[in-house]
Amino acid sequence: MVSFDEFPITSADHVAGYKIVEVKGFVYGLTVRARGIGGDIGAGLKSILGGEIKQYVKMMEDSRDESINRCIDHAKELGANAIVTVRMDSDSISQNMQEVLTYGTAVVIEKE
Repeated sequence: MVSFDEFPITSADHVAGYKIVEVKGFVYGLTVRARGIGGDIGAGLKSILGGEIKQYVKMMEDSRDESINRCIDHAKELGANAIVTVRMDSDSISQNMQEVLTYGTAVVIEKE
């Protein structure tokens, strides 16, 4: 995972202490993950007994990280060094598949 110091990303429309000198454009990162049979069995038991389904939490955390990194890679391809107005979205594609999308505006920033 890229650190904020290496490549700032924020849900705000600016990065504190920096000014935007160029807007490169819209960027996104997308991943789709499928649950495995083990996760489905565990989820079935948890739905009866109650509690957090750790396999799904891990899958969604990994998906989030992957979509963020893909968004950063897209921004770097455009020559950006930060992303502002970052948003994330998640949706089911099918009964056992989940998509995670990260998107925002790629910009070039300079320290004020």
